[in-house]
Amino acid sequence: MKLKGKWWVSLYGPDNELKEKRVGDNLITADGVSFVASFLGSAAAAASTFTMRYIAIGTNSAAAQTTDQALGNEVARVSAIVSNVTGAIYRLTATFPSSVGTGGITEYGVFSTLTASTGTILSRDVEDVVNKGANDTLTAITEITIS
Repeated sequence: MKLKGKWWVSLYGPDNELKEKRVGDNLITADGVSFVASFLGSAAAAASTFTMRYIAIGTNSAAAQTTDQALGNEVARVSAIVSNVTGAIYRLTATFPSSVGTGGITEYGVFSTLTASTGTILSRDVEDVVNKGANDTLTAITEITIS
């Protein structure tokens, strides 16, 4: 089984006008692969145990590594809306509203807990900076493809 992912990030101003957009490929971490394997093993028991549904943003621009266990400098984490695009694509959509996660955002990650600096990281992506002001809203969408 192979996992790969993609990110779409959109920054909206207080007038809801699109200010910036980024698209990038993410790197699936070794811990993320182990998490998916563990979940698949326990899925028959209770699908509600799957907690990989939180998206974090940060300001560190160090390259993503398969050994990453966190973002380099996490500034916010929120619950994502989870959907299944097809049988092989897992999509998460998160919104970081006004005053949440402001600054020069460069990194994005999928995590198994809502609490910052905890949980398992499934994937991480580093892109060019998106400067999120206090009145801006950032939408981050990622898709994890299983093949």
